Amino acid sequence: MARRRIVGYVENEWTCPNCDTRNKGSAKTCENCGAPQPENVQFELGADQKLVTDADKIKAAQAGADIHCGYCGTRNSATAEKCIQCGADLKEGKAREAGRIMQAPAAQPKTVKCNNCGTDNPSTNSICANCGSPLPRAAQVAAVPPVTKGGLTPAAPLTGNKANSKRSLLIAGAVLACLAVVCAAVIGLFFVPTSTVQGTVTNVHWETDVPLQEIQTVHYSDEKGSPPSGAYDVSCHTEEACTERTVDKGNGYSEVVKDCDDVQYCSYNMDEWKTIQTYSLEGNNLQPVYDSPNVSSDQRIGDKSENLTVTFSTNDGNKTYSPSSISEFQQFDVGTTWTLKLNVVGGVVGVQ
Repeated sequence: MARRRIVGYVENEWTCPNCDTRNKGSAKTCENCGAPQPENVQFELGADQKLVTDADKIKAAQAGADIHCGYCGTRNSATAEKCIQCGADLKEGKAREAGRIMQAPAAQPKTVKCNNCGTDNPSTNSICANCGSPLPRAAQVAAVPPVTKGGLTPAAPLTGNKANSKRSLLIAGAVLACLAVVCAAVIGLFFVPTSTVQGTVTNVHWETDVPLQEIQTVHYSDEKGSPPSGAYDVSCHTEEACTERTVDKGNGYSEVVKDCDDVQYCSYNMDEWKTIQTYSLEGNNLQPVYDSPNVSSDQRIGDKSENLTVTFSTNDGNKTYSPSSISEFQQFDVGTTWTLKLNVVGGVVGVQ
């Protein structure tokens, strides 16, 4: 059973829809224009995701999802019973959504320029240190997500922007539609017959393969899970594997948690049949022959296979066809004429 550990809490941020100012998650009204935070504005992870150390902030993060008053829409803490703005009973209020996995923002430059006065500010600032104007979000730059021990990556920002979400859905739909068109085009090009032509068999060819196998020792190293039956020289060890997630608490903070399991890795040897040589024969008749190599007591013959080809002469040049079975192959006597079904690029997709 997975063990959950609370690593700590980080403060989110939210963007005021009235003036585009980025605010700390704990701020219930915009720090720039004073507008209250609407209930449909989503929290996001900021560029600076340091764990909160202040005791009061930790207590606020642990309190649970905030409640928006059902009468005036004011955001209240989870422990409040009456609205701090209008005094209404918060039993009629709506708790903010919580429990969503937050996603880390893409890498950002160290500074962002104020649109009002041109001052360079740290990208973690929400307002300009010089003139107090709201700062735009720093332009995101492509970056490879940092990888933690065990191959884990930090979680990524929930976007609360409905337009962005809709745009993402439209893009995803467009991509799926394009893939569907490509798949349909491939099927149409190579598998759907579009024309026919008469062809006369001018040549048949077969090639057969017979694999010779023997038992060999195969070593497996650090395989996940229990060793299979028949394994020997087994050596196992257990490692702790953890997945780190950042979870929105619905109150301006996110909880950083780790879900950990003990995973067993084993190294061992197995005796397995391995092909040591393949014996091939070929011919130009309708009777494929398979080689019969000598087999010792610790060897065996593997699965035999064949490659069958029929060549037709047509008004469009020579065409080749690969029968799916020997019985089908043996129907094509040299000199016989058949109707070939061709795809749009001239390949043979069927014979009758």
